[in-house]
Amino acid sequence: MTDTAHADGLTVGQAATRLGVTVRALHHWDEIGLARPSLRTAAGYRLYTAHDLERLHRIVVYRELGLGLDRIQRIMDDPDADVAEALRAQRAQVAERIDRLQRLGAGLDRMIEAHERGPLLTADQQAEVFGPRWNPDWPARARERYGDTAQWQQYAERSAARNPEQWQAVADSVTALDRALADAMDAGIDPGSPEANRLVERHREVFGSAYFPLSRQMQVCLGRMYEDDPGFAAHYDGIRAGLATWFRRIVDAAARAHGIDPDSATWQ
Repeated sequence: MTDTAHADGLTVGQAATRLGVTVRALHHWDEIGLARPSLRTAAGYRLYTAHDLERLHRIVVYRELGLGLDRIQRIMDDPDADVAEALRAQRAQVAERIDRLQRLGAGLDRMIEAHERGPLLTADQQAEVFGPRWNPDWPARARERYGDTAQWQQYAERSAARNPEQWQAVADSVTALDRALADAMDAGIDPGSPEANRLVERHREVFGSAYFPLSRQMQVCLGRMYEDDPGFAAHYDGIRAGLATWFRRIVDAAARAHGIDPDSATWQ
């Protein structure tokens, strides 16, 4: 490489500043042969010419598009490489990423709105709507367990948008379902029977309308929680002794009929 004065090029620090990258990155690219400076000063310091900067700029663009250094080197050094095709593929990925981020942003906006509006039911209203067996700690328990899921986001948005009359309709549908479950257990309906499976489907429909869509695996997880969690178990057993366990049994039987192993079911 030719020794030269600084006027003939940019030092590594100047080039890094202009390109918005680190000096360490430029050193690394030099070491792996991706972008070597054409010139050096009399003292041996790197100098980047206008042609070098053009190559570096292309590298920066490729990096921002998500290409790895190995692929960038192949594209830039292979005269037969289809650069346009590579860029089109990356453009499609960028468009997909933009769409995903826009949807995420819209979801965050809805969550912010729901948070700012706050709950529309006071503690007294909750007791009036949901009845004497309602435990105001249940939402907090559910949030602790499922608060980082997309389903909880849907629940939060729906909750913030409902007025007391709408919540009363939700409570009525849940109460009617609980009564139907208790009556079926009293009638000796067996898990896996058509009658039991219809109740399992009804539970999914009522729950999905009231809170968020419920997959069969999620329903198995809920059945497990209804039996294992002391608060939920007390609620269902307060309706009818043994109802929490019976409900879990009919949910597990319905899940098996759809090829799901209840013992390995996860929240998905």
